[in-house]
Amino acid sequence: MTQQYEALLAILDTKEDPLIQEWLAEAARGGNVPAANSASDARELLQALRAALHSAPPPRGTPQPGSAWHTLNGVLESLSRSRAARGETAGDTSVFVLALKKALFTQLQTIGDADALRSDLWSATELVDRLAQHTVNTFQLAREDIIRRQQEELLELSTPVIKLWDGVLAVPMIGTLDSNRTQVVMETLLQRIVDTESEIAIIDITGVPTVDTLVAQHLLKTVAAIRLMGADCIVSGIRPQIAQTIVHLGIDLQGIHTRATLADALALALQKTGWRIGRVQA
Repeated sequence: MTQQYEALLAILDTKEDPLIQEWLAEAARGGNVPAANSASDARELLQALRAALHSAPPPRGTPQPGSAWHTLNGVLESLSRSRAARGETAGDTSVFVLALKKALFTQLQTIGDADALRSDLWSATELVDRLAQHTVNTFQLAREDIIRRQQEELLELSTPVIKLWDGVLAVPMIGTLDSNRTQVVMETLLQRIVDTESEIAIIDITGVPTVDTLVAQHLLKTVAAIRLMGADCIVSGIRPQIAQTIVHLGIDLQGIHTRATLADALALALQKTGWRIGRVQA
């Protein structure tokens, strides 16, 4: 290890507990209320930093896989992911890491002379700023991953495939119908057709606010895929406004069974599958 980081290593080797106490106190003063596991996060980060400084000087670029600096980056990434999952912001996480700077400054002032102190303070500043920057970068990636997974889960929840009757499935669509959602609907519905050996699938668009050319194309693709699986399709929820829009846009739904309500679509599906339902007389 170069002489530049000897003072920092001396503190990390002998002053771990005072560092953590000052670190958490400074984070709290900065408005970052320490979480229940902040002390363990701080200790794990200090231990990884100590091992990295003992192994080699900080690399200029991306550390080599398997190196102590690569391990340190992994600890920072884990910290970012856990705090992103708890709903904290990138700023909160950055403030927590930057609070280490004040704790290091306090301990550095207790050793060495004035000339060495200036160099040690600058080394500590560069090192902690680097840690904070990596944390912010990885926090953003972790946050984007969480948002992406939540969007996928919402898509799955917003497109349930319901078994209405033996051989009859229904998909109630609510909200805007785009390419991603159409793909999810198509994959889920086709798999359910195979699993249940259903003959008819009802796509209910009562909850779709508007139908334009793009939405109609998505519907036609879904209907075509259903037919390729050997099943028939009924589109329900055709309100007067949607019917007028389809006519004005010149969209050809010829050959596709449509009904105004889901109840009408179910009645047609039962008729096509050979069921006959009557009211029980009192």
